[in-house]
Amino acid sequence: MDPVAFTIGPFSVRWYGILIATAILLGTILALRESERQGWDPDHFLNLILYCVPAAFVGARLYYVIFNWDYYSQYPKEIPAVWHGGLAIHGALIAAFIVGYLYTRYAKLSFWQAADIAAPSIILGQAIGRWGNFFNQEAYGYEVDPAKVPWAMYIDGAYRHPTFLYESLWNLGVFFFLLWFRRKPNLIKGDVFLTYAILYSLGRFFVEGLRTDSLMLTTSLRAAQVVSLVTILIAGGLMYYRHKRESIKAGS
Repeated sequence: MDPVAFTIGPFSVRWYGILIATAILLGTILALRESERQGWDPDHFLNLILYCVPAAFVGARLYYVIFNWDYYSQYPKEIPAVWHGGLAIHGALIAAFIVGYLYTRYAKLSFWQAADIAAPSIILGQAIGRWGNFFNQEAYGYEVDPAKVPWAMYIDGAYRHPTFLYESLWNLGVFFFLLWFRRKPNLIKGDVFLTYAILYSLGRFFVEGLRTDSLMLTTSLRAAQVVSLVTILIAGGLMYYRHKRESIKAGS
C-alpha cells in the first residue's frame, strides 16, 4: 500500500495523518455528545481536547525516542521527523492523562467524570489509528504459514500476523462494550475509564507478544507488555479500592 494518499505541490498527505485526524474528529463528536448528556459544559471538554491532543503527540514521540535512544542520539535531526514513523500509544496516553488531570484540577472539575466521558472516544481513536500501521506496513507480527493462518498479510517479503488488525478489532469490541457498560446502574465515577484501561491493556498484552518491532526494556522484556500488566494491576486495584470506599460510606 502507498502510505501517501495524495500530494499537493511539494506536500504529501499520508493515510496515517488522515486516519489520525478522522479519529480525533469522531472522538471529539462522541465525547461532546456524552458531555452534554451528563450536563457538562462542552466548552470544558473542548479545552481538554485542545490541551490533551497536542500533549499526546508529544508524549507519543518522546516515549518512542527514549526507547530508541541509541539511534536518535546518533541522528538527533530525526527526533522531530514523525512522518518517518515512531509514535507510541502508551506515551500518548500517559501525557494526555497527566495534562487532563492538571486541567481538571485547575478548572475544579471531576477528573474521573472527564475520563469516563473520554474513554470510548480514546479506544475508538485507537481502533481507527491502527489502520495507519496498515498503510505504513508497520506494527506487524511474526512470519506464518498462510495455509495455517489464511488471514495472514503479505508484508516485508513474507506472510505475517496482521497484529495491527488484531488490535484494531479488539479495540473496536472494547468501544462497543464501553458504550453499553456506561449505561449500567450502580457505577461510580471512574469505572468506565478504569474498565477501558484494563480491557485495552489485556488485549495489548497478548497482541504485543506476536509483534516483531516491539520497544524493549531488556532483551526479553517488551515495554508494552510490562506497561500493560502494570496498568491492569493499578486500574483493577483502584476500582476495588474506590468501590470499597463507596460501600463503607453508604453503610455509615
